[in-house]
Amino acid sequence: MSQSRRVLLAIGVVVVFRAPAFAETPPPIVAPEGERFTLTPAEGGYVRLNKETGALSYCSVKDGVTICRLGAEERAGLEAEIDRLRKENAALKARAEAAPNPPAARPNDAPNNVPNEEQFERALSFTERFLRRIMRIFREEASPGGSL
Repeated sequence: MSQSRRVLLAIGVVVVFRAPAFAETPPPIVAPEGERFTLTPAEGGYVRLNKETGALSYCSVKDGVTICRLGAEERAGLEAEIDRLRKENAALKARAEAAPNPPAARPNDAPNNVPNEEQFERALSFTERFLRRIMRIFREEASPGGSL
């Protein structure tokens, strides 16, 4: 066997036996500069790092759907914020019920601010004039053999 064939055979053997090792440990997926998240392979899924806040979450794929769960520390923080907002909401509702009368609605706040007949006709006239001018310009610019 020639020297070049031995080298090619050696390279082929290394590639064939080394490929499964690369398949078992995929490199972390690093987002381009300016992106917010980085994914790193973990057992059964990925760990997602939020580069802006430092928050970690575990993501897994089941039936083609990616599901991410927050870490225990972050979940506790979110639950505390939810409890605080519930208390604040209850206090605001109690304050609103205790208020004597709500402020009167202003006429400009009417939900159905529909234009009157005169405004509608004026807008329609404007639109019609606009379309007629556009069609005239098209006809003037069209070639003698062309059509619109």
